[in-house]
Amino acid sequence: MKTVAVIGTQWGDEGKGKIVDLLASDADVVVRFQGGNNAAHTLVVDGRKFILRLIPAGALHPGKICVVGNGTVIDPFALLEEIDSLGRNGHPLTPDRMRVSLDAHMVMPYHRAIDRAREARLGLNKVGTTGFGIGPAYEDKMSRSGLRFVDLLSPSFNERLERNIRDKNSYLRLLLKARPIDGKALIADLAKARRRLRPFLGDTAAFIAAEVEAGRSILFEGAHGTMLDIDHGTYPFVTSSNCVASAVFSGGGLPPGKLDAVLGISKAYTTRVGGGPFPSEIKGRLADRLRTEGGEFGSATGRPRRIGWFDTVLARYAVRLNGLWGMALTKLDVLTGIDPVRICVAYTIGGKRFDEMPPGRGGLDKAKAVYEDLPGWSENLGQVRSLKDLPANARRYLSRVAELSRVKLSMVGVGAGREAIIVLENPFKV
Repeated sequence: MKTVAVIGTQWGDEGKGKIVDLLASDADVVVRFQGGNNAAHTLVVDGRKFILRLIPAGALHPGKICVVGNGTVIDPFALLEEIDSLGRNGHPLTPDRMRVSLDAHMVMPYHRAIDRAREARLGLNKVGTTGFGIGPAYEDKMSRSGLRFVDLLSPSFNERLERNIRDKNSYLRLLLKARPIDGKALIADLAKARRRLRPFLGDTAAFIAAEVEAGRSILFEGAHGTMLDIDHGTYPFVTSSNCVASAVFSGGGLPPGKLDAVLGISKAYTTRVGGGPFPSEIKGRLADRLRTEGGEFGSATGRPRRIGWFDTVLARYAVRLNGLWGMALTKLDVLTGIDPVRICVAYTIGGKRFDEMPPGRGGLDKAKAVYEDLPGWSENLGQVRSLKDLPANARRYLSRVAELSRVKLSMVGVGAGREAIIVLENPFKV
């Protein structure tokens, strides 16, 4: 297989970064194709933690080419900050190693200001946005008023930027009753950023097409998760982009029919951040324990994540939507010492049982999980590298999760480190 997409199957934070990092060693090119710096992938390499928000995980592998595709919305200042941070930590990114799509839209400070002001006005009804300006940037894209990276090459860029600043500041001041941004400072800062960013810009879709034609291995790195997809997720408690596998074609420029495999990523339990329905949610001491042991705090925001049991209704939905070739299950080790371990096998809504996702995700806020209990295990999993060396009860849990999810397991994470994983099948080596 030459082209592989990694897709989150839950509400994001599934541990995609770890799996992408592993697969990146077998890829020539790693592509980010949607979302913005509201998503972050945490990787532990040689005991050091790296948090990547915009740049693909291939940056941590010498010689790999990183691509940030047109489907992303990119804060130019956050991108430069990330490039500088990687350079300081021994992973320099030069224009020959990273390409940014000319067609990608920019996230500006006025987008962040609007995002935060709106959320503040919603009070108890807030959606749970990160406040990074992602939604307002996608709004501008759809209303055809956004600024793309290709605009940085235009002599009329400042004129368009000034017009946007005036419009957004009026909206902030008059409607949202919020402080306007400093337009002059933004124009000056962007003048410096333009010079640094220009060498990285290019036609990434054409580049990817050429790499496919040349037989290169390409890894498409998804952000967020299926249940946060703007169309297929738990709307309105979703992100502002498409997070499912089909976004690879529109957001990465890969022609339909050229994607060889989709690998879904899921935790051995479930988490989500912010508001919205969560049928298998756990509260109290057990949730606190899993949150602490699993490090369940947002990589981009630091917010504590809500915790739940593994949800196979959700998993089956993600398998169907994404056409999964296989699934990688992360953080199995976090469930060690819990007995029993529970699996959500269905929902009941108003007394009616649902084995599949309810149409339109309707009624999920009132859904009650139907559970199947399995015996737990107490053995430490950190050094396990093969399925046969796992405790019998852990193997039984994995087998049941795969059976109920209707997908084969290809990888199992047993710790935070790069090497703490059991690889059953690698899509690039099949």
